[in-house]
Amino acid sequence: MRKGIDGLATFVQDSFELDPYSDSIFLFSGTSKDRYKYLYFDGDGFARIYKRLDNGRLQWPKNEKEVRNLSQQELRWLLEGLSLQQPRAIPKFTKSVF
Repeated sequence: MRKGIDGLATFVQDSFELDPYSDSIFLFSGTSKDRYKYLYFDGDGFARIYKRLDNGRLQWPKNEKEVRNLSQQELRWLLEGLSLQQPRAIPKFTKSVF
């Protein structure tokens, strides 16, 4: 969690072969999983947000092999401390023929 903007952008590019200038949010967490940073390029510069949770921990991947793309819904669940494998609360509507 010591890397700044340049270090995180280089890490994204070198370790994962991804473009830090793309329209993506890159999340990073420390080993304690009670804090995270995210890096985002908004078109004219990088934004880096740092957050420390006062109560609880993130449901974070255990290693780099578990790194993956998240949907907006999964990102919201992760940042709310929920598991990424949420069961559906209400089943999707299926039209039935009478």
